[in-house]
Amino acid sequence: MKGMSLNIFTKLRNSIWDRIVGWLSENRDDSQMPLSDFDRLRYEIRPGDVILVEGRSPISEIIKTITLSSWTHSAIYIGRLHNIDDPALRDFIQKFYHGEPDDQLIIESQLGDGTIVDNIRKYNEDHLRICRPSSITRTDAQKVIAYSINRLGSNYNVRQIFDLARFLFPYALLPRRWRSSLFEHNAGTPTHTVCSTMMAEAFASIHYPVLPVLHRDENGQLIMYKRNTQLITPKDFDYSPYFDVIKYPILDFDELTIYRKMPWGKDGVELNDERDLTMPAPGTLTNTVEVKLNDEKLNAPLSTEPTDENIETQETAEKNTIENNTTDNETDDEDAQLTDTSVSDNNHPAELKT
Repeated sequence: MKGMSLNIFTKLRNSIWDRIVGWLSENRDDSQMPLSDFDRLRYEIRPGDVILVEGRSPISEIIKTITLSSWTHSAIYIGRLHNIDDPALRDFIQKFYHGEPDDQLIIESQLGDGTIVDNIRKYNEDHLRICRPSSITRTDAQKVIAYSINRLGSNYNVRQIFDLARFLFPYALLPRRWRSSLFEHNAGTPTHTVCSTMMAEAFASIHYPVLPVLHRDENGQLIMYKRNTQLITPKDFDYSPYFDVIKYPILDFDELTIYRKMPWGKDGVELNDERDLTMPAPGTLTNTVEVKLNDEKLNAPLSTEPTDENIETQETAEKNTIENNTTDNETDDEDAQLTDTSVSDNNHPAELKT
């Protein structure tokens, strides 16, 4: 009877937990278009690259708050099956993935699923970024992929997420290290992990740095230490100087000043976010503004300030006045000359004929 009650309680607890996990992991509809060109990214990506994802689920919003970054998830690209050198690893992958041999595959750790292998196309509607280890050799890239493949089937470490939140929050009621799983040393391979920790461990296995801790000894010699992989978050791959950030925007320009030809909206129209697209179309706004400006011109009071048109009219009038005055003066001079001539003739009468 006791065992039956325990089984019922366990099933009830698991059912409740599954519902919570399902709600936390479900992607929400987002009207915003992805900022990256997925087809181009899928063409350019290489085995061993880290993919950063801007998630749209409730758990992603929690991670954004914890890490102060928009990158909430990470995965490692392992390529197609024929890109994996070890045939034993290829056979092992096919136990977890039953798709086409030509599918482009990633390995990731997800809440509710653990560490899985999946098709990269699952993120074709998300904002993605590639972080490429800049100096890694092909042999070491295959070792990173092999480490990730061997972690398939591991459970997701939910407690690590909560401990990481407690560690990163600026205020805490309890000491951040007290009873925290982040600082516990576990011998052997851990059975629970999260996405960024698993990949940090994969690169640490070949001594490739993500965000190492730097220290100088007494002689001034620089020494590098591996950072606690449980403190690595997706944004650290973006921030690391040892990974090249590769972007494939949905609208790219391959020649100089091509950005001037991008399909920008009307000048003067600015939006806060995609929800503002419900406002009237820019053409309607422009017509409304033009009508309003015309009404203001008709109803505006006469200005007493001189304008260029008024000044030109005034100068023309003054010029005409001066010309008229000049003409009148010339006429007066001619009349005066005629008068003088008449007076001269009267003062000197014609001589009498003898």
